[in-house]
Amino acid sequence: MKPSAALDLQRAAVREVVGRFRTSNPRVFGSALLGTDEEGSDLDLLVDALPGATLFDLGGLQVELEGLLGVTVDLLTPEDLPAKYRQQVLEQARPI
Repeated sequence: MKPSAALDLQRAAVREVVGRFRTSNPRVFGSALLGTDEEGSDLDLLVDALPGATLFDLGGLQVELEGLLGVTVDLLTPEDLPAKYRQQVLEQARPI
C-alpha cells in the first residue's frame, strides 16, 4: 500500500498515537504529501518533541506508527532537519 493511502485510512489513529509519546503537531511532508509516493516508499512525518521527550519516546512512536500503518516511517523533529532544507520542509509540511 502507498504510504499516502495508509495515512488517509488512519489519520485519527495517528493523531492519537502521537499524543501518547510526548510529541505533538504531527505533519506529513515529502512524496506522500505531494502524491508522488509509491508502494514501498517511506512516509515522512514531522512532529514537535514536548519538554521531557526522549529518544525512547521518538523511537517508540516510530515503531508504533510503522505497526499501525504497515509502512516504513521516517520520523523527524524540526531540529533533525538539515538547516539547508529546514525552512522549505516546514513550509511544505501539512497537519495530519
